[in-house]
Amino acid sequence: MRNKSIIAEARDIRLAADLIHMGARLQLLEAETKLSRERLLKLYKEIKGVSPPKGMLPFSTEWFMTWQPNIHASLFMAYMRFFQRHTSLSGLELIIKSYRMYLDKVTHTDMEAVLSLTRAWTMIRFFDAKMLQLATCHECGGEFVSHAFDPTKAYVCGLCHLPARAGKTRSR
Repeated sequence: MRNKSIIAEARDIRLAADLIHMGARLQLLEAETKLSRERLLKLYKEIKGVSPPKGMLPFSTEWFMTWQPNIHASLFMAYMRFFQRHTSLSGLELIIKSYRMYLDKVTHTDMEAVLSLTRAWTMIRFFDAKMLQLATCHECGGEFVSHAFDPTKAYVCGLCHLPARAGKTRSR
Protein backbone atom coordinates (compact mmCIF):
# COMPACT_ATOMS: atom_id res chain seq x y z
CA MET A 1 0.00 0.00 0.00
CA ARG A 2 2.81 2.40 0.92
CA ASN A 3 4.66 1.59 -2.31
CA LYS A 4 1.58 2.53 -4.37
CA SER A 5 1.38 5.93 -2.66
CA ILE A 6 5.10 6.52 -3.22
CA ILE A 7 4.73 5.60 -6.89
CA ALA A 8 1.67 7.87 -7.23
CA GLU A 9 3.52 10.75 -5.56
CA ALA A 10 6.55 10.26 -7.83
CA ARG A 11 4.22 10.28 -10.86
CA ASP A 12 2.62 13.52 -9.62
CA ILE A 13 6.04 15.10 -9.08
CA ARG A 14 7.10 14.21 -12.65
CA LEU A 15 3.81 15.52 -14.02
CA ALA A 16 4.08 18.75 -12.01
CA ALA A 17 7.69 19.23 -13.17
CA ASP A 18 6.66 18.75 -16.81
CA LEU A 19 3.78 21.19 -16.40
CA ILE A 20 6.03 23.77 -14.73
CA HIS A 21 8.52 23.49 -17.61
CA MET A 22 5.60 24.11 -19.99
CA GLY A 23 4.61 27.26 -18.07
CA ALA A 24 1.70 26.00 -15.96
CA ARG A 25 0.44 28.21 -13.16
CA LEU A 26 0.19 26.95 -9.59
CA GLN A 27 -3.62 26.66 -9.71
CA LEU A 28 -3.38 24.22 -12.63
CA LEU A 29 -0.82 22.16 -10.72
CA GLU A 30 -3.03 22.07 -7.64
CA ALA A 31 -6.04 20.95 -9.67
CA GLU A 32 -4.23 18.24 -11.64
CA THR A 33 -1.96 16.68 -8.99
CA LYS A 34 -2.42 15.46 -5.44
CA LEU A 35 0.69 17.30 -4.21
CA SER A 36 0.34 19.84 -1.43
CA ARG A 37 0.56 23.54 -2.20
CA GLU A 38 3.78 23.77 -0.18
CA ARG A 39 5.33 20.91 -2.15
CA LEU A 40 4.30 22.51 -5.43
CA LEU A 41 5.73 25.88 -4.36
CA LYS A 42 9.09 24.26 -3.53
CA LEU A 43 9.10 22.35 -6.80
CA TYR A 44 8.21 25.47 -8.79
CA LYS A 45 10.99 27.49 -7.13
CA GLU A 46 13.48 24.67 -7.68
CA ILE A 47 12.66 24.40 -11.38
CA LYS A 48 12.10 28.06 -12.31
CA GLY A 49 14.36 29.70 -9.72
CA VAL A 50 11.59 32.14 -8.75
CA SER A 51 8.27 32.01 -6.95
CA PRO A 52 5.21 31.28 -9.09
CA PRO A 53 3.23 34.26 -10.38
CA LYS A 54 0.50 35.45 -8.09
CA GLY A 55 -3.06 36.23 -9.03
CA MET A 56 -6.13 34.54 -10.29
CA LEU A 57 -6.45 32.40 -13.37
CA PRO A 58 -8.22 33.83 -16.41
CA PHE A 59 -11.92 33.66 -15.67
CA SER A 60 -13.49 35.25 -18.72
CA THR A 61 -14.17 33.81 -22.14
CA GLU A 62 -13.64 37.25 -23.72
CA TRP A 63 -9.87 36.81 -24.13
CA PHE A 64 -10.51 33.91 -26.52
CA MET A 65 -12.74 36.08 -28.73
CA THR A 66 -10.11 38.70 -29.63
CA TRP A 67 -8.51 38.24 -33.05
CA GLN A 68 -5.05 36.75 -32.42
CA PRO A 69 -5.92 34.71 -29.30
CA ASN A 70 -8.92 33.28 -31.17
CA ILE A 71 -6.73 32.06 -34.02
CA HIS A 72 -4.29 30.42 -31.61
CA ALA A 73 -7.05 28.94 -29.43
CA SER A 74 -8.74 27.55 -32.53
CA LEU A 75 -5.47 25.99 -33.74
CA PHE A 76 -5.02 24.34 -30.34
CA MET A 77 -8.61 23.05 -30.49
CA ALA A 78 -7.98 21.57 -33.94
CA TYR A 79 -5.13 19.52 -32.46
CA MET A 80 -7.33 18.53 -29.50
CA ARG A 81 -10.09 17.30 -31.80
CA PHE A 82 -7.60 15.42 -33.99
CA PHE A 83 -6.14 13.58 -31.00
CA GLN A 84 -9.62 12.90 -29.57
CA ARG A 85 -10.65 11.25 -32.83
CA HIS A 86 -7.46 9.33 -33.57
CA THR A 87 -5.98 8.35 -30.20
CA SER A 88 -7.12 7.06 -26.84
CA LEU A 89 -5.76 10.15 -25.04
CA SER A 90 -8.05 11.94 -22.62
CA GLY A 91 -8.02 14.54 -19.87
CA LEU A 92 -4.77 16.28 -19.04
CA GLU A 93 -2.80 13.89 -21.25
CA LEU A 94 -4.85 15.06 -24.24
CA ILE A 95 -4.35 18.73 -23.33
CA ILE A 96 -0.58 18.30 -22.93
CA LYS A 97 -0.18 16.45 -26.25
CA SER A 98 -2.31 19.04 -28.06
CA TYR A 99 -0.43 21.93 -26.45
CA ARG A 100 2.95 20.45 -27.40
CA MET A 101 1.73 20.10 -30.98
CA TYR A 102 0.50 23.71 -30.92
CA LEU A 103 3.88 24.93 -29.58
CA ASP A 104 5.75 22.89 -32.16
CA LYS A 105 3.72 24.39 -35.01
CA VAL A 106 3.99 27.95 -33.70
CA THR A 107 7.74 27.83 -33.01
CA HIS A 108 8.49 26.24 -36.40
CA THR A 109 6.66 29.07 -38.18
CA ASP A 110 8.47 31.79 -36.21
CA MET A 111 5.31 32.97 -34.52
CA GLU A 112 4.93 33.90 -30.89
CA ALA A 113 3.01 31.41 -28.75
CA VAL A 114 -0.01 33.47 -27.73
CA LEU A 115 -1.78 30.64 -25.92
CA SER A 116 -0.23 29.52 -22.64
CA LEU A 117 -0.75 26.04 -21.22
CA THR A 118 -2.80 27.54 -18.40
CA ARG A 119 -5.05 29.40 -20.85
CA ALA A 120 -5.47 26.25 -22.94
CA TRP A 121 -6.41 24.26 -19.82
CA THR A 122 -8.82 27.00 -18.75
CA MET A 123 -10.36 27.09 -22.21
CA ILE A 124 -11.08 23.37 -22.06
CA ARG A 125 -12.83 23.95 -18.75
CA PHE A 126 -14.92 26.67 -20.46
CA PHE A 127 -15.84 24.17 -23.19
CA ASP A 128 -16.76 21.57 -20.55
CA ALA A 129 -18.95 24.17 -18.80
CA LYS A 130 -20.66 24.91 -22.15
CA MET A 131 -19.44 28.52 -22.13
CA LEU A 132 -17.53 28.12 -25.42
CA GLN A 133 -18.21 26.21 -28.63
CA LEU A 134 -16.66 25.70 -32.04
CA ALA A 135 -18.24 27.56 -34.93
CA THR A 136 -17.65 26.70 -38.58
CA CYS A 137 -16.59 29.57 -40.82
CA HIS A 138 -18.86 29.73 -43.85
CA GLU A 139 -16.06 31.07 -46.05
CA CYS A 140 -13.11 28.75 -45.30
CA GLY A 141 -14.83 25.87 -43.48
CA GLY A 142 -12.46 26.03 -40.50
CA GLU A 143 -13.67 25.61 -36.94
CA PHE A 144 -13.10 28.50 -34.56
CA VAL A 145 -13.68 29.13 -30.87
CA SER A 146 -16.81 31.19 -30.21
CA HIS A 147 -19.16 31.95 -27.35
CA ALA A 148 -21.63 29.20 -26.63
CA PHE A 149 -25.11 29.89 -27.98
CA ASP A 150 -23.89 32.67 -30.30
CA PRO A 151 -25.57 32.36 -33.68
CA THR A 152 -23.23 30.60 -36.10
CA LYS A 153 -25.35 30.48 -39.26
CA ALA A 154 -23.34 33.20 -41.04
CA TYR A 155 -20.15 32.96 -38.93
CA VAL A 156 -17.01 34.30 -40.61
CA CYS A 157 -13.66 33.76 -38.89
CA GLY A 158 -10.99 36.34 -38.11
CA LEU A 159 -8.76 35.00 -40.90
CA CYS A 160 -11.36 35.44 -43.64
CA HIS A 161 -12.46 38.82 -42.31
CA LEU A 162 -9.36 40.42 -40.81
CA PRO A 163 -9.89 43.28 -38.37
CA ALA A 164 -8.56 46.62 -39.64
CA ARG A 165 -5.54 46.62 -37.30
CA ALA A 166 -4.84 42.86 -37.29
CA GLY A 167 -1.15 42.08 -37.10
CA LYS A 168 -0.07 45.68 -36.53
CA THR A 169 2.05 46.23 -33.46
CA ARG A 170 3.74 49.18 -31.87
CA SER A 171 7.20 47.66 -32.27
CA ARG A 172 7.61 48.17 -36.02
